[in-house]
Amino acid sequence: MKLRIVAVIALLLAGPIATAQNFIIKSALPTTAPESGDDVFVPISKYFAAGNADALSAWFADNLEIAVLAKESDASRAQARQIVKTFFDTYTPRSFDINHTAGRANMKYALGTLKAGGETFNVTIFMSCKDDSYKIKQLKIERF
Repeated sequence: MKLRIVAVIALLLAGPIATAQNFIIKSALPTTAPESGDDVFVPISKYFAAGNADALSAWFADNLEIAVLAKESDASRAQARQIVKTFFDTYTPRSFDINHTAGRANMKYALGTLKAGGETFNVTIFMSCKDDSYKIKQLKIERF
């Protein structure tokens, strides 16, 4: 009996070891995708809800397209931070919810709803990945 068990184990181990290792590693991983697209938007959502332009600007690319209440411009990170800060000072945020996300390998996209200053705003965020880091390349805030 012991000889049969040893023979079965030997046959199992005789197959490609890499395949067995991959199976073991993959079966131990969570079933959800590690980069679901929502991950990068979690801190961004918190900063929008808190009206924290400084923390939000850490996610800005060096240069980005920004449109706030129909005023569009290409801006540096510092300029965009000031534009968002002015918006938050005028319209104090109460809540921010992500309604939809999508993306590809190097690009993420989100649509959100910002309630601020007694009004509701649609927020569109485009992010791209460079050097293994996502940065906001386009930001649009418009009245609902």
